[in-house]
Amino acid sequence: MSDTTCHMSISLDGFVAGPEQSRQNPLGKRGGELHGWHMGNPRATEADKKANGWLMRPRGAYVMGRNMFGPIRGGWHEAWEGWWGSEPPYHAPVFVLTHHAREPIEMEGGTTFHFVTEGFDAAYAQALETADGNGVDIAGGASTVRQALNAGMIDELTLDIAPVLLGSGEGIFDGVETFGFEPVEVLHSPLATHIRYRRRSAEL
Repeated sequence: MSDTTCHMSISLDGFVAGPEQSRQNPLGKRGGELHGWHMGNPRATEADKKANGWLMRPRGAYVMGRNMFGPIRGGWHEAWEGWWGSEPPYHAPVFVLTHHAREPIEMEGGTTFHFVTEGFDAAYAQALETADGNGVDIAGGASTVRQALNAGMIDELTLDIAPVLLGSGEGIFDGVETFGFEPVEVLHSPLATHIRYRRRSAEL
């Protein structure tokens, strides 16, 4: 049985990115403050290192929204290949939600971006089939995570809660009416509280 995961850094007030995202500022204003725990802040601890291991564990396939893939809007009028350079960190097929068809992009290290125009359910089904039991990860952004939560597709949700208030931005729980998870592991450092949740059993 394939396990579907999602791992997001989030502010205390529920935002995974700040306002005014752009090519120059992909995480929005102050959004980078959510990621110090795994982006070289010298105050990071062994707890952050362990949580980073959760984040980077290999998965069989990934699903992400177009905004996570890049800042291009409308048709693919330029040869954008993602934020991550020639070798993205996924090393597996990535299914990108978009309204505009595009041929797959093969990158170094085993990552191939596939562009899906039929919506979240279609992208998730393709990822699940491709993963072949090795797990699917919902990689972001906020809209894609919300769709996965509302569809009940996530088995394990990890939140890295930074002690930061952004005030506005991209929230993952807007319009999500039920949570349905319970904490199974908690780590903390000066930079984040890492909570790993698992979906509650149906009989509970």
